Amino acid sequence: MRDTAEQARSEEQFLLRRQALYLYGYDDQPDTSEWLAHQQATERPGGWLIDWLNARSVAAVAARQGDRERMGHFIDTVLLDDDRGEAANLNYWAYWVGESRHLELSDDFIASREPGQWPGDKLLSHLVNGLAPHHGYVDLTVHSLWSLLAIRPNLLKPGAANRALRDRLPVMLDSRELSARARRELDSIRYAIRLAEA
Repeated sequence: MRDTAEQARSEEQFLLRRQALYLYGYDDQPDTSEWLAHQQATERPGGWLIDWLNARSVAAVAARQGDRERMGHFIDTVLLDDDRGEAANLNYWAYWVGESRHLELSDDFIASREPGQWPGDKLLSHLVNGLAPHHGYVDLTVHSLWSLLAIRPNLLKPGAANRALRDRLPVMLDSRELSARARRELDSIRYAIRLAEA
């Protein structure tokens, strides 16, 4: 993976390089974080989308390595109060979990200023299944869920994913591992569920 990432430096190989860096983030060798940080630092400027994807990759790798602060920083500085960043996050997730009906040949769809036309059911189920306090990505999962329900409130209709979400909220809110932001977002989701069921 290291060789692939180091050799894939042309614009045409951007997706290959990013995927190799992402997959290498699962390696548990002691020098993984340092090598990945060096690789990200040597990226040439590439515009908003490449910067966004790199920031997300760095935060994801850090979370896998046990550094939750970097993920919190990513959410606070790249997603919150930035409609484009929020849309990119949801478009990224939605495509990754199979919401899209067609294959994308570049990452340009991520940079859309609006969330795509995907329905959100698969993404809701995926995010609800990922609600686990000990999970390194928990803050991103909670934030993405909160953001998804803000733009697709119809997903709060009764159903299996909604029941699973309602059942997991008390466990999540009892956890000491949640950030203050994640706790506020989960409280907001719980309130939205109550309103939807009223």
